[in-house]
Amino acid sequence: MAAASQAATDATPRVDAHQASQAGRIQQGVASGALTRKEAARLRAEQRGIRAEERAFKADGVVTSAERKQLRQDQRQASRHIYKKKHNARTVG
Repeated sequence: MAAASQAATDATPRVDAHQASQAGRIQQGVASGALTRKEAARLRAEQRGIRAEERAFKADGVVTSAERKQLRQDQRQASRHIYKKKHNARTVG
């Protein structure tokens, strides 16, 4: 059972890398004033939702190709949301 759990943990390295990158983009947006607190909170909530979905997919020990595809699609959408929020007219300051 431990091997299956470890395999599921390692099954989504690209997803994990994208999550880290997106978290950094959100943090950078906050630091630069490009994101308001409210925008950052919503974007972080979206990231938490993706992490929860990833955990649910890993719960049975197998992340299928369809589940990986769903995670990538959700991350692409989140990336677009980050871009749009960082480049809108709302700024801090």
